[in-house]
Amino acid sequence: MRDEATLLALSRHYVITHYVLRFVVAAFLIASFPVAATARAQVGIAIEDRGVTMEFPERLTFEARIRSDAEVDRVVLEYGVEKLTCGTVTAKAFPDFEPGKTVDVSWTWEMLQSGAEPPGATIWYRWRAFDKAGNEAVSDEERVVWLDDVHDWRSVSRDMLTFHWYGSARTFAEDLLGSAVESLARLKETTGIEADAPIDMYVYADTADMREAILYEPGWTGGQAHPQHDILLIGISLDQIEWGRRAEAHELTHVLVGHLTFSCLSDVPTWLNEGIAVYAEGGLEPAWENALEEAIAADDLISVRALSGGFSEHPDRADLSYTESYSLVNFLIAEHGPDRLRALFESLRDGAAIEQALNGVYGFGLDRLEDAWRASIGAKPRRAEALTPTPRPTPVPTYRPIANAALATFAPSPAHVAEVSPAAETQAPASPTAEPAPPATGDTPAGALVVIAGIAGAIVVAAIALLARRRKSR
Repeated sequence: MRDEATLLALSRHYVITHYVLRFVVAAFLIASFPVAATARAQVGIAIEDRGVTMEFPERLTFEARIRSDAEVDRVVLEYGVEKLTCGTVTAKAFPDFEPGKTVDVSWTWEMLQSGAEPPGATIWYRWRAFDKAGNEAVSDEERVVWLDDVHDWRSVSRDMLTFHWYGSARTFAEDLLGSAVESLARLKETTGIEADAPIDMYVYADTADMREAILYEPGWTGGQAHPQHDILLIGISLDQIEWGRRAEAHELTHVLVGHLTFSCLSDVPTWLNEGIAVYAEGGLEPAWENALEEAIAADDLISVRALSGGFSEHPDRADLSYTESYSLVNFLIAEHGPDRLRALFESLRDGAAIEQALNGVYGFGLDRLEDAWRASIGAKPRRAEALTPTPRPTPVPTYRPIANAALATFAPSPAHVAEVSPAAETQAPASPTAEPAPPATGDTPAGALVVIAGIAGAIVVAAIALLARRRKSR
């Protein structure tokens, strides 16, 4: 009987505990309903991206409208360019505005101050907003192609290449695209260098149109290569098709070599970079061969050390610089084979300076290279003063895109900050680090859950203690 009584008492206590817990939970839900409903009614911060306005090639303006239940008091524009870099680069701009529940913001990227990105570059951006209630919101990441809207651009693709052009018939594009594909195949066969990423070719109707689209370039520029963007630019008119085929082979080679040698630790000397590009064209034109012969006869060759820097803007000296560079590369390939040339590029990519790389691959440095090359072309021996060349002024870009340094290519200003996270192994901009997601509005507060757990625990403990006392008393 006592056992039955004990069981009856236990069952009564369990029933009481069960209903008490249900009562506590129900009471909490009823009490918290208005709070949850109110939290759900608050929409937080809403960001409306209003797009960008291009004034190509000088500036790019970003715009947005931001609404919140509380005053918006801080807005940040985060942006960058998709290209090879030595680290993750995120630029931040802080537009001026009057705080309010609805604000319109805009910020202008002045390319004339920072240095322009090349036509065809992909720019990404997102808005980040904060209000006085402590809320934060981030817009979706958007992308825009930095390109003029003056020309009616068309595109055609084959293999790893996309050819962009305007004005001329499709046969013009098909002809030059086919020639570019052949150039890549020939370069791979002769040197082992090949494309490892899609390349965009932007072909202007002439060099005048191309120069209007870029900033800070020398007057003799007929084409540009931007390996860090996988982009090349050329101005080719209808009466320059043959020259255009050579020019695109030249610039394509720069893009490929730029990928192969991309490094944050060293650079490719200009004579090597330009020499392999002229080699890819198929060799020297007769006029350039004559210029080289004249320079040899007059003992007016430019030293190899001087050719390691920038070329002169004077057309005659620039032509001779390209010609000598081709002759040097052709000498290396003819005497030592293409495999060693590729090994030289790879050594530069791995951080070796040109002197160290040459010694490691060929067993000689710049001076002995020049001595052997001069002997091969019948030139007079190198002069002693060539050992320490007089720097030649190169009045070309006031700004030059920085591809091999972990720096943002933006001019500092009070409302513009670039954040750089160096990464030795990073060769392309990494995806932005995801920000922690804000708590969902309307969720049960963590503190309330603790209170519920405490009450339930206390009830259970009290019930167990009561049962224990009853057992002891019996």
